[in-house]
Amino acid sequence: MTQPALELTLPEELLLLALDPLRGKPQCSGRSLEYGTAGAVLKELEFQGRVTGQGGRIRVLNPLAPQDPLLAQVLGSLSAPGTGWPAGDTDTRRWVRQTGRYVQELCLEHLVHRSVLRRETHRFLGLLPYHRHPAADPALPLTVRDRFASAEAAGFPDPRSRTLAALVSAVGLSGAVARGGLRQRWSMYNLVTEEWTAEAVHRNVRQDRANRNRRMRYGSGGGSSGGD
Repeated sequence: MTQPALELTLPEELLLLALDPLRGKPQCSGRSLEYGTAGAVLKELEFQGRVTGQGGRIRVLNPLAPQDPLLAQVLGSLSAPGTGWPAGDTDTRRWVRQTGRYVQELCLEHLVHRSVLRRETHRFLGLLPYHRHPAADPALPLTVRDRFASAEAAGFPDPRSRTLAALVSAVGLSGAVARGGLRQRWSMYNLVTEEWTAEAVHRNVRQDRANRNRRMRYGSGGGSSGGD
């Protein structure tokens, strides 16, 4: 099963790390994982020389469609060189937030189509449908986790492994997959600010956390003076 794991894109590796291989449930916040998947797609495009990120913005360098249909579709959603404002730029944090769910769904469909994942439909309270994505072969996610552990033990020695570690930390997944304890998880957290896509993901995760805290504070009466 080693060879199929080597053919996975960065967002696919992140999803296989995040999803419980038997239940198909994310081991972190589902919304955070959507952001992380979008960020991973951007970085995969950068590895292929298609885009770059500077100053919180995405710039398309090569608009020619990649062979991978998912990457081609995502690249087509970004501003082409010489368009947009500023010319050819797209706000990274906003793009990750607005497209995360859509991009993740594309990735999951791609993995199901390749028979890497299965799609199971469940119903909440017997009414509202939702999906789970267990592994078609649990050996593949195990291979991905072993590769991540090897990179972790080596200090994430290459750009791809450092990016994956940064995204894992940004979405709140390091506690589930890191094997080096608190010190290693802190080291992974420090990688977030070094990687532009992971930083955009982390900013959205923090925004969601702040929004939840604000709702809880006002919901518990913290926004009123109270008293008789």
